[in-house]
Amino acid sequence: MDITAEAQLRQYEAVIILNPDVTEAEQKEFFKRNQETIKKYSGQVNHIDTWGKRRMANPINKLKIGTYFHTMFEAKGGCVAELERLMRIDERVLRYLHIKLDDRKSLAQHTEEYHTMLADSLKREQEKEARNQARKAAGGFGGGGSRGPREVSYGGKRGGQDDDSDSQEEI
Repeated sequence: MDITAEAQLRQYEAVIILNPDVTEAEQKEFFKRNQETIKKYSGQVNHIDTWGKRRMANPINKLKIGTYFHTMFEAKGGCVAELERLMRIDERVLRYLHIKLDDRKSLAQHTEEYHTMLADSLKREQEKEARNQARKAAGGFGGGGSRGPREVSYGGKRGGQDDDSDSQEEI
């Protein structure tokens, strides 16, 4: 292994899903421990965002909801392996994902892109909700209001009589 590569600080992004029953104090303790681990590898945490409790696409350990967190940090290469080792043995952690960010951009640029992406996503959600509200106000999802009964024609009979019998009575 190259010593210079190990000594270089790398930029990482992580998404962590915790058990929804974890208290706020336990969450703070969990992230304080992670921050101490990052500091051991000469790193620092840029930010931690709480996305809150969200429904998961697939249940994990029979749980359908998890508490989501997003964080960006920089540290030496072995830090992620140690963080993941600690998360594997912590029962509060349902899932985690660490991504190495592009070293050609600063962590501040990555954070700015992240916040821009969040703002765009929020704007799209608000526009979608506004369209749904407008559609509901216009009369529902069917594209029209209530429909009356349909008239159905079955061949030459109408109203239980033949068309021929009606014409003969008029003559």
